[in-house]
Amino acid sequence: MAKAKEVETTKLRLRIRSYDHRLLDNSVKQIIETLQRNNAKIVGPIPLPTGFKRYTVNRSTFVHKDSREQFELRIHRRLIDILNPSQNIIESLSDLNLPAGVDVEIKTG
Repeated sequence: MAKAKEVETTKLRLRIRSYDHRLLDNSVKQIIETLQRNNAKIVGPIPLPTGFKRYTVNRSTFVHKDSREQFELRIHRRLIDILNPSQNIIESLSDLNLPAGVDVEIKTG
């Protein structure tokens, strides 16, 4: 059997999280426009499942245990892969000014 030549590709993975989905989508749009200006190969944005954190709190301190309030936080996430990133692409990503409330995690692999 003939072995196919494997080309090593480096990958930069961006995980973007936010509580507000509109803010997240605008940030992803800004990141993708920056990457397209630098001619980067992009895979994504891939929407990941929304995480829920639910909290139940008693309304009163000691009595009326049946009266409770429920709160929930939604964590929206997106994934973007950049194939074969150059130094110019990495610099342009670090120069981005994203709004507060958007968390970007960068991994190489």
